[in-house]
Amino acid sequence: MHRELADIVEFDEELRTLVADMVATMYAAEGVGLAANQVGVDRKVFVFDCPNDDGERITGVVCNPVLELPEGKERVLDVADEGCLSLPGAFVDCGRPDTASVTGQDENGNDIRFDGDGLLARCLQHETDHLHGMVFGDRVPEKSRKRLYKIHEKYADMYPTDWPVSPIMDDE
Repeated sequence: MHRELADIVEFDEELRTLVADMVATMYAAEGVGLAANQVGVDRKVFVFDCPNDDGERITGVVCNPVLELPEGKERVLDVADEGCLSLPGAFVDCGRPDTASVTGQDENGNDIRFDGDGLLARCLQHETDHLHGMVFGDRVPEKSRKRLYKIHEKYADMYPTDWPVSPIMDDE
């Protein structure tokens, strides 16, 4: 998870199949976003289905994302609980700008742009980070990072080793 992924140059059926599989995996894991490296694929693409501050659900696919964040007086940090499908069960406070925009391409190679606030802004930043080799634990203070991994260890046995690719199996 700590290395930048390969740019997408072919917008083909293989990519569209990957995107469909990622969307299904994200929903099965009850996540709001999923990056390709979370399912073992070295390609710069993420999917999301996440509400903005108005409660409107925004869904999308972003290939080769470029993140734009507010600067100077426009930059307001939102400190809130953040989690990750790669660290199931663990949440800690993480400060991120309260708005974000991302540009890139969709799965067909069309230029796209998403502007977000609230949880959507957090999601766009979180998923773009994944594709550039960063996890949200890298963005929190050391004490919070230690707590994050300790919480994750507590819940790790509840999840398959290849989570979120494989679902949680009920004990029936």
